Formats: sequence, structure tokens, C-alpha cells
Amino acid sequence: MDVDVGFSGTIGRTPLIELARLSREIGRTILGKAEFLNPGGSVKDRAARYIVDDAEERGALQAGGTIVEGTAGNTGIALALVANERGYRCIIVIPDDQAQEKIELLLTLGADVRVVPAVPFTNPENYYHVARRIAEATPGAIWADQFENLANRRAHEETTGPEIWEQCDGRLDAFIAAAGTGGTIAGVSIALKRRRPDVITALCDPLGSALYSHLTNGTLDVEGDSNIEGIGIKRITKNFAGAPIDRAQQVNDRDTIEMAHWLLRNEGLFVGGSAALNVVGAARLARTLPEGSRVVTILCDGGQRYQSRIYNEAWLRENDVLPTARGLEFL
Repeated sequence: MDVDVGFSGTIGRTPLIELARLSREIGRTILGKAEFLNPGGSVKDRAARYIVDDAEERGALQAGGTIVEGTAGNTGIALALVANERGYRCIIVIPDDQAQEKIELLLTLGADVRVVPAVPFTNPENYYHVARRIAEATPGAIWADQFENLANRRAHEETTGPEIWEQCDGRLDAFIAAAGTGGTIAGVSIALKRRRPDVITALCDPLGSALYSHLTNGTLDVEGDSNIEGIGIKRITKNFAGAPIDRAQQVNDRDTIEMAHWLLRNEGLFVGGSAALNVVGAARLARTLPEGSRVVTILCDGGQRYQSRIYNEAWLRENDVLPTARGLEFL
């Protein structure tokens, strides 16, 4: 009998689904890796499992230990669940500009949640630095350090990328995704390029992030700003460094929100902002390719964690991103 063991055993092997109506509209096939169907509800389950596995194998995390991480939410949720499964304590540091749903979920899962002011990375009170200091001061603790810990990228190089290749039977023309830590896009791109060097790999970057500038002109210039959570960054992490990425594009918040609501109305998919941004990127990239091309992206998480924001009329009006499109004209 084929039985998965525990929370960790059910991570991965998510469906690759065709966005049927979008594909018909643009004459190319758009495929989304349904990472919201992981047991913890997001793509970050993969990185969390690999980070904890690695710490255990190195002897850095032992019985009764503590996992500490600074996160915008999803990695913290995944780590809290792995910690519960394996008997560890979990301390999560999260900036106060994240959706309240994620903070409340972390508390429900039993994490020790430390909410800190959202300040730039250069400020020592940034959530990343606070988490590092807490880990250093806590006996028996590890700092997950998802941004610089290469176990994150390895998770996608060894699982997500090969799964996509196998589910496509090797028939894909391009892969595109946004980046936060960089682990997903780098790991998947490495895996796909290893199997087919001419597959196109691309970044779709929100405004306010420096990765588009880094890939197009070698600088870390930043243009505009974004309220989309969990993606975009103003520095080059170890996970992102050296990723074999061929192209880059920028996607603004309005188009991301339009796509989130379009997917809900037309595909029956209730996804978060990063997933919607990825689909915008996939559709725009696909339109530059011959008809019949196949483009894969990542549906990072579900929309439940963002109902008070990107699915809330008051928030949408306040941020001047209330959806108005009747079709796909925003593409």
C-alpha cells in the first residue's frame, strides 16, 4: 500500500493544471503548478521541509529544538506545521504590513509570533535581522534563513522542476515566475535547463523590486512600489544568484489584481497575488512565442490568506486598484 507519512510526506506532487479559458483566449497553453494544494497551502512547504531536513541531517536541529524565521507569512506557516509534526518549537518574526489572516493563522498553528514594524532591510530592526538575533540568543535554535539557505533552492531543483518536466512529458517552451527569496525560480530554472537548455526561463517582477533592473541592466535600481505580498526584493540572495534566467518583465499591482479576479470568475481559481502576477507574466510571455507554445508558471498559494486585501472592496478602493476590466484587455 502506497501511504504518505505525516505532513512532510504529503508535500509536493501537486497537479499541473491548464488554464483553459486563458489558453483559448491567447492561443497558447498556460499551465499552472497548483502549489496551493500543498498540505500547508503554499509553495513554501517545499522549502520548509528541505530546510528542516537539512538542519536535522547536519545535527544543527535536535529534539526539543526551536525553528526561528523571519517571513512574510507562508514560509512561517509551513515551518510551524513541520515543527508541530516533529516536536519543535517555532518562533516566527513577521512585519506588520502583512495580511492579518496570515498572522492569525500562525497563532492558530501554535507559533510564537513576533510582529515587528515593516522597515527597510538596511534597518537593524527589519524582520530578517530580528529573526537572526532571536535565533542566536535562543539555546537549541536554528535560523531557517530562507533567503540565503540553499536548501530552499535545492527543494525546487530536486522536486518542483523535475515534477514540471515529467508532467509536461518534456513538452514546454517556457517557465516564468516571480521571486522573493529566489529559491523557486532559480531551482526550477536549473532543473529545466539541465533537461532542455533551450527552454526559456523568465522572471516577472513586481514594481518596487530590484530584480528586473538587475537582470536587464546589472543594477539594483527600483521603480515604483507594490502591495503584493511575499515577492519582490531589493537585493540579490544566495538562492537567486546565478539563476539561469533568460528574460525579465515587470507587472504592476493593477494588472495583478485584475488577473486575480479574472481567474476567480473565469477559471474558478481562487489564488493569491503572487500567483496572479505569475499568470500575467505567463500570458504576456506566451504572446511573444509562436501559437501553440506551452508556458508553465507557479500558482503559489490560495486567495484565502488575502481576503481582507485583494478580495476586499474597501482595500481595493483605498489602494486605487478596484478591478474594472471586462475581459483580458489589461494584458
